[in-house]
Amino acid sequence: MIDGVKTKKLRVLPDERGRLMEMLRADDDLFIRFGQVYLTTAYPGVVKGWHYHKKQIDNMVVVKGMMKIVLFDSRKDSPTHGEINEFFMGEHNPLLLQIPSLVYHGFKCISVEEALVINCPTDVYNYQSPDEYRVDPHDPSIPYDWSRKDG
Repeated sequence: MIDGVKTKKLRVLPDERGRLMEMLRADDDLFIRFGQVYLTTAYPGVVKGWHYHKKQIDNMVVVKGMMKIVLFDSRKDSPTHGEINEFFMGEHNPLLLQIPSLVYHGFKCISVEEALVINCPTDVYNYQSPDEYRVDPHDPSIPYDWSRKDG
């Protein structure tokens, strides 16, 4: 796993009324600080990526559908420099994924319906000076192919 990446297996508590799933708690070992909470979505087959943050750390949970979330470690001083990680997250695998700053990340909706992602980053979004640095999802400098891998 890429250095600094953390995961938390999420527990779903169902009953006859519905279900409850805690995502991130202030007393979790991986909790750092609260910035904001937002929802982002992707339609089936859509890739959103690549981007990274210089300061912000993301805490992502897919709450509807399924996503393939992919990380790439381009940090020259990292012991996992050049490593790729794939996480298949969502209704069939409830997981919180913590993505360190300076690690490229992107995601692809792999379910037949729109997938919903909740992100609780450590910093608020700065509209005048966003901490977000984007690269085309098919840029050859990142050694990853977003196509489905059959076999």
